[in-house]
Parts: sequence; structure tokens; C-alpha cells
Amino acid sequence: MAVRSIITGTGSALPPAIVRNADLEEKLDTSDTWIVERTGIRERRIAAPEVKTSDLAVEAAEAAMASAGVGAGDIDLVVVATATPDDTFPATATRVQARLGIRQGAAFDVAAVCSGFVYALTVADALLKTGAHKRALVIGAELFSRILDWEDRTTAVLFGDGAGAVILEARDEDGRGILAARLHADGRHGDLLFVDGGPGSTGTVGKLRMKGREVFRHAVTNLASVVEEVLADAGLEASAIDWIVPHQANARILEATARKLGLPMERVVMTVGQHANTSAASVPLALDQAVRDGRIRPGQLCLLEAMGGGFTWGAVLLRF
Repeated sequence: MAVRSIITGTGSALPPAIVRNADLEEKLDTSDTWIVERTGIRERRIAAPEVKTSDLAVEAAEAAMASAGVGAGDIDLVVVATATPDDTFPATATRVQARLGIRQGAAFDVAAVCSGFVYALTVADALLKTGAHKRALVIGAELFSRILDWEDRTTAVLFGDGAGAVILEARDEDGRGILAARLHADGRHGDLLFVDGGPGSTGTVGKLRMKGREVFRHAVTNLASVVEEVLADAGLEASAIDWIVPHQANARILEATARKLGLPMERVVMTVGQHANTSAASVPLALDQAVRDGRIRPGQLCLLEAMGGGFTWGAVLLRF
């Protein structure tokens, strides 16, 4: 029997403040109709000024730990995927580790933007399979509202804040767990989705910039391709997938990807309408919602996929 990494608990956290499209109409040259038709987004959560990324990460982590029935002494690896860390350093993961009372193992951040959680989950899976660690806390947490240009209607309407987390445990299993994972990057397209600042360049935080049409085209092609790769690795067909849990960037991207795979939208977990694009947090947020409302059940085949700035993209196929 092979050692596999199994998700034993999920959790999420959202700021209480809801910003609806109608609220943005008062500040930007936009409309609810324009936003919904092009993105599917109706509202997003925006954190209060005093809230840090680690605050949302800790809240999501505590929910995942409660779901899995584990405590601080049971976790020996903390991986946080974020493009909006609390500080340049130390890693936000170490902040989370300390606040949760975890005193053993390793903690580090992964920076792959919207693909961050898929990257972090794949890295944690690899470390668990080596035997170096036994149980990981994997988190995607973002405060994208802090890096938006609120005068740019093409990007300001797209993003929100939030966090999601899973407990990943190494077990000798014959059926459940992560079956296949693939990661990719192509830095030639970095100028299509980026932040125009950083400590090593401008010395400032910078603001998000995006060429939406080009990103859309690459996203549909890259996501369909990487999904086919993980299915081939696992020796399965797309029809075997019970649920796609995608990065929640844009409803039209999700629909186009599902069409390419020949899967109905009824099998796609979609939260973009309520959460907008929460970058690295979007996949674990959607996963937690679908687990808690009873859609995703033990034994079902789930596909997690995402693409983000860099470009980075990847997919994880698992039996829940």
C-alpha cells in the first residue's frame, strides 16, 4: 500500500465586510451589469485596515484543525501560499505557526500568486511522502485589496480578501489521497499580470496590473492542458471527475475550461460570485465551502486547478 497525502480537514475565513458591485458604482465608472456579464462577480469581502494576512490565515487554520480533530502538537509542517505577506520577512507561515502554538517542524511561504495553493499543496505532498514530515497545515491567504489600484475599473472590481486551509496527512492508503500533481511556469509572460513594485525594485508595495484578454486566453489553454496531464498520470478520464475545484478568477474562464473537458458546470464548484478572485485563497475557500455544504464527500474524485501571475499554473487530482 502506497503512502498518500490525504486531506483530513478544511477551513476558511472571510472578512465580515461585504462590498457589492453597487458599492463600486459609486466610486468607479462601472456597473453591476458590466461586472456580472464579464466576470460573474457580484460581491467580494474586504478586510478592515488593521487586519493582516496572518489573521485570516490563523482563522482558517483553526477551522481546518477543528475539522480534522488535531491540535498544535500534531502538525510539523506549515506552508502558507500568499502574494500579500504581513512583512517582507519573516515568512507569514512563521507568524501563523507561532500564533497557533506549533513548536515543531518547518514553516515557510510559497509565492505563486493565484496558483499558490496548488503549488503549496504539491510541495507539502512531496515532503510528506519523503517521511520528513507527518502532518501539514497548508494555507492560502490573501489581502489583495491592499495592492489594488482602486481607480482602475478593469482590476479593482475583480479581487477580494480571504483565506482557506487544509490539513494534509501522510497515511498508508489504497484509495484516498493525492493521486497526481503537475506544476508549470513560463516567465516570458510576466508582464501580462504583475505588481509594479517590490522591495528589490522600487522599494514600494506597488499595484496590480493586468492585460485581461491575454490572461484569459492563456488561462483556458494552460488549465485544460494541465488537467489532461494529471488525468493521464492517474490513468483516468475526465468523466471520472466528481468535482472541479478551480481558481475563482472569472466565471467565463471556469465555463470555458469545463467545456474543453466536456464536463457540465454542475460539477464545477463556483464561488467567484460571492468571493471574487482571492488569489491563493480561492481554491481552498471553494473547497471548504463545498465540503461543508455536503457537495464534496469522502471517496469522490476532485480536481484542483489554478493559474496565476508569472505565469504559473498547476493541478492536483485527489480522492477526498
